[in-house]
Amino acid sequence: MKVSIITATYNSAQTINNCMDSVLGQTYKNIEYVVIDGNSKDRTVEIIKARAAEHLNIKWVSEADKGIYDALNKGIEMATGEIIGFVHSDDYLAGPEIISEIVKIFEEGDTDGVYGDLEYVNKEDTMRVIRSWKSRNFHPKLLKKGWMPAHPTLFLKKEVYQKHGSFDLKFKIAADYDFMLRVLRDPSLKFSYVPKVITKMRVGGASNRSLKNMYQKSREDFTVIKSNGIPFPIRVLLFKNFSKIPQFFKLLEKF
Repeated sequence: MKVSIITATYNSAQTINNCMDSVLGQTYKNIEYVVIDGNSKDRTVEIIKARAAEHLNIKWVSEADKGIYDALNKGIEMATGEIIGFVHSDDYLAGPEIISEIVKIFEEGDTDGVYGDLEYVNKEDTMRVIRSWKSRNFHPKLLKKGWMPAHPTLFLKKEVYQKHGSFDLKFKIAADYDFMLRVLRDPSLKFSYVPKVITKMRVGGASNRSLKNMYQKSREDFTVIKSNGIPFPIRVLLFKNFSKIPQFFKLLEKF
């Protein structure tokens, strides 16, 4: 099975090499790597060009876009793999066997999507775990409790995107939540959980960078919940936000 991995970048010169190393260093070799740059002003494009000259499996473009979800949509359109996943430019895959293990689950089981755990790490010291997002086996009832797998760990068959479309650009922060609700509410689809860390993410993402962004995220989440027909949206939003508190226990244990 061919796997398409998409990375969206913008002024990511400090982290893009680490991100690309984690993809290009996978033991699974049938990988198509799609890099979508938003017309970066730093050395990002120079780095991508150099890596693409060394690795024929890299497809890339650099042009102005409407933000990360627009870039990811472009990547989905360019992807030709049977499985599609994302590794954002500030993130990296947790180990060289990750894609092999994910493909094995797709090949051996009747599944449309595979997801796992995620760790938030310190931007400067990536060995320091700030927050741990441990997922669980999927059940539709969990969606009413605000539960959601970590989107960066989610790998889906391309046909899922063909059926449900891509990210809705009217959402600036919560388009991934909207997309996952559309997909996970589909009773014809099956999902598998792999209980291990798939992705490591440097702290400082768009949704938690400031109080203003956190407020916007909550407003968008509420709209997403309501528009997807989930009952009692305020309750679901509260569950969703409070469910993140245990993710910080690893940090609290150090004090």
